[in-house]
Amino acid sequence: MISSYGYSLKSIAMVFTMAILFFSCQDNYERSGQEKVPLVYPMGIAENFRATYTEARDVLESEDSTSTRVVAVLTSPLNEDYNNLKFPYRTFPDGLLVHYFNEAGEKSIIKADYGIIYSATNVIDLQGNVVIESHDGKKLETPQLFWDQDDNWIFTQENFKFTNPEDGTIMDGEGMDFNRDLSFFNAHKTYGLMTIKEESND
Repeated sequence: MISSYGYSLKSIAMVFTMAILFFSCQDNYERSGQEKVPLVYPMGIAENFRATYTEARDVLESEDSTSTRVVAVLTSPLNEDYNNLKFPYRTFPDGLLVHYFNEAGEKSIIKADYGIIYSATNVIDLQGNVVIESHDGKKLETPQLFWDQDDNWIFTQENFKFTNPEDGTIMDGEGMDFNRDLSFFNAHKTYGLMTIKEESND
């Protein structure tokens, strides 16, 4: 009887201990990769999107439209607006085209397969077959480009190809920054400079 009673106490103690371990460990660890990612929806979707950016020629004294000039026109087949998030942004999943103008009204273009405008920082992230063509024929090609609209400064850390018809050269390199109209640029690393062969008129 005594040995049977002792055996029963040991069994009960073991079951009780296992139960405590089971319940204490049941929900105290994270299942990496198994958590459901919260769904994020845009606050608005616009097809055939078009936005015109203007700036004042001088200090505005009235609402006369002649006191402003068009700086850029952005068009895209589709725009998704996520400005309802803590870090707001807009996406252009089907690509975008930007026509921008200098003070003389001369037009240059930027186009890309995909774009994001970060509203809080006013930076545009362009991705996929990014091409800039300036009004004087300069052309930059790269897979990704960032455009800081506040400082009118553009930069990339990716490989690039820069064609300059003014001096008849093509430059390949990696990483560069430049102003909006490509009149000044700084190449971080260059791989070579090739002279463009001029076409004969004969």
